[in-house]
Amino acid sequence: MAETLKEKTAKGLLWGGFSNGLQQILGLLFGIILARRLSQADYGMIGVLAIFSAVAACMQEGGFIAALNRKKEVTQRDYNAVFWMSIITSICFYLLFFFSAPLIADFYDEPRLTSLARYSFLSFLFVSFSIAPRAYIFRNMMVRQSSIISLVSMALSGVVGIMMAYQGYAYWGLATQNIVFTLSVSVLNYWFSGWRPSLHIDLNPIRDILGFSSKLIVTNIVVAANTNYLSVLLGKFYTVDEVGDFTQANKWNTMGHSLITNMLYSIAQPVLTKTQNEPERQKQVFRKLLRFTAFIAFPAMLCLSLISEEFIVILITDKWLSSAQMLRVLCVSGAVMPISYLFSNLLISSGRSSAYMWSTLGLCAVQLVILGFCVPFGINRMVQAYAIVNILWLGVWFWLSHNEIGLSVSEAVKDISPYLILSVVIVIATWFVTRSVTNLYVCLVLRVAMVAVAYCLALWVLRSTIFKEVILFITKKEIK
Repeated sequence: MAETLKEKTAKGLLWGGFSNGLQQILGLLFGIILARRLSQADYGMIGVLAIFSAVAACMQEGGFIAALNRKKEVTQRDYNAVFWMSIITSICFYLLFFFSAPLIADFYDEPRLTSLARYSFLSFLFVSFSIAPRAYIFRNMMVRQSSIISLVSMALSGVVGIMMAYQGYAYWGLATQNIVFTLSVSVLNYWFSGWRPSLHIDLNPIRDILGFSSKLIVTNIVVAANTNYLSVLLGKFYTVDEVGDFTQANKWNTMGHSLITNMLYSIAQPVLTKTQNEPERQKQVFRKLLRFTAFIAFPAMLCLSLISEEFIVILITDKWLSSAQMLRVLCVSGAVMPISYLFSNLLISSGRSSAYMWSTLGLCAVQLVILGFCVPFGINRMVQAYAIVNILWLGVWFWLSHNEIGLSVSEAVKDISPYLILSVVIVIATWFVTRSVTNLYVCLVLRVAMVAVAYCLALWVLRSTIFKEVILFITKKEIK
């Protein structure tokens, strides 16, 4: 069983990394084309609606995927109840937001948002059909199938978005891109899961998982709000163009750290749940995931921060130069996001949804107060404050999580610090060496190459176990 779980974990990480790598390439390609074609205002129009879509999505999912994953036995009746509950919830939310659309438009003093909101929120209806089959795929660690679903949906929706952008539909193309993505995800989840609902509506099983999932609902709503309310504040106090700049910077930052978090998503909760009755083994598994996360996240995100200006100007032109300054700051906090995500998954897999909920509520409250204080100082100060709070909150996640597996501060520091220190030293050294290079293309390539080569060489010389195991797995040799 240990070997089977180890093999599933390794394959899950491999497929997750492969899939998310391709998704980032597709996202990069589509993002470049769309950003060159569209304006800051187009992205701003979609950005101010993001929080409503995110909150509704949390209510639809309802924590059911994590709750079903934790159940020892899951029946057709359980999946069917989640299916119908998700659809009922989505219909209610769509009607609520449909009639509230004029109020949203009044809040931002932008009449065009009424029709755009009503159209964009159609994605609520489509995504609700995918919750139950997604739960089935997640519980059974069908990472390969999940990867295919994401890649096909992203490719199809990206093509549609680009076609509409070139036809002059502006922000309507971005809205349609999201709708096509959710529709594709729903259809493909049914296809690959093999699970089918029945017409008999029985919501009684929902009561059995509501105690756990209700806390996740609240938490996920707060997470969604925490991720998107900066766009709300910016939309209220600054121009739609400035919102567009932040939306663009945050998109690239999210693409960066989600490459790691999405790799972890498919395996972290299932693996930690399966080992929760073996504390020592669970601790070993968690520490290995922690080292792997730090090994990938720090060099990748700090390097993206280093090349932010060259990256933005080369790919989407200097009209987005303002977003490069925000991207530089966001990527520093983005480096710790996958680690925070891993700690939060430990809490969820251990059934401590209350701790997860209160930590997220606390983070949101602290950020709201600090960002509100920063409003008079400008958009860049708000982004800096947002990043600093996210970094410091990593300590709270550790404090809440260490009692679950007996992970000490010294052990956590031992697992994380080598990769953090090495990445920081290499990135700073690279900046000093290349700061006089004026050609943007040469500077970008040189910086990425120097960081990558120096990091790998240092790990080789230091005989890093994680680095060795990654190489052995890629070359299909046995990992001891």
